[in-house]
Amino acid sequence: MTGGAAARDGSRSPQQAAAIVAATADRATRIAAVVIAFGWHLAINLPAVLGSWSVYRWPWAEGAGWLVFAAVGLVAAYALLADVPVPAWPLLALLLGADAVSFAFVPGDLLFHAANWGWGTLGWFVALVLWRHRIAALIGVLAAGAGIALVALLAAGATRAADLSRFGMYVYGTVTLPIILVVGAHALRRLATGTAGTAAAQTALDAEQSAAVLTRRERQERLALVSRTAGTVLAELADGRADPADPAVRRRCALAAGRLRRLIAEADDAPDPLLHELRACADLTERRGLAVEFVVVGELPALPVQARRQLADPLVAALATARDWARLTVVGGPDEVVVSVTTGPSADPDPAADTSGSDGHGVEWFSEHDEEMVWTQTRWRAT
Repeated sequence: MTGGAAARDGSRSPQQAAAIVAATADRATRIAAVVIAFGWHLAINLPAVLGSWSVYRWPWAEGAGWLVFAAVGLVAAYALLADVPVPAWPLLALLLGADAVSFAFVPGDLLFHAANWGWGTLGWFVALVLWRHRIAALIGVLAAGAGIALVALLAAGATRAADLSRFGMYVYGTVTLPIILVVGAHALRRLATGTAGTAAAQTALDAEQSAAVLTRRERQERLALVSRTAGTVLAELADGRADPADPAVRRRCALAAGRLRRLIAEADDAPDPLLHELRACADLTERRGLAVEFVVVGELPALPVQARRQLADPLVAALATARDWARLTVVGGPDEVVVSVTTGPSADPDPAADTSGSDGHGVEWFSEHDEEMVWTQTRWRAT
């Protein structure tokens, strides 16, 4: 199958398949980030705020800060899961402001306590807001959060070596985990994209190779059949058992030539394979001196090779028997293709005339004739 045919039949390219896998992996990490942020905020921060309510300097300010984090988190989570942009910097300003409030109204001896809930939460919510941004932006905002914490420690007089060491440990613990999550998510997306792209490309290559082998085998079998038919006629002519002036012999020759010409055209890479094959048969009829009118209406969908063969073969036989003129009409639509040949009366009518039937590829055919014309039609319907 060529690339154009693959695009027409709706199959996914390796790039599309890789993008789908990468999007699935990325969505999983986004969900994980939202669960971590809100799990921490609800399971750790909320009990800490309620349990320390009586020791806060301004309890309602701490409660308002907790609500600001929750509101910003909801906006960021919706944007992240729905894949819509958000005004990142205003949301970050709200988070940093609420973080500063959480430090401002916590007693100095509780700065390293769970009551100071903003310290361990800022990184997770900043990661939600800056998920689509560069890692440098995430590091910069987390550094600003660490600066707020350092100012609060200095204002509370916590300048001893032990306090500064605890500060370094807290910054390390609260900054590295969100960064690892975001970096890991981006790396996972790249890995999924590369792996899925390689697998999809290999699958597409294997499918094309299998299709090429099958198409070649079918074409060889059909070529052998056409060659046997033509060889029989030529052998009879060479032995004198067939008379070139006999209309039946001429019809057999024209039919064999038409089928061989259609088979050759089938191997060509053309935008519309069926039209290309029919034009090849019509051209052969014109070389016999007949006027052939070719009419195409609508656009043809991509058809498998076997369906094209079943659509064209009865018409090749009809064109082979034409004496004076022929009209070839093709009507195409998304789910149906109708091909018909109308010719003048034949001196040697096709024995299969006035018959109808169908095959297993969605193709039906019908033929009838009278004293004025011969009409043959084939129809393909999508199943």
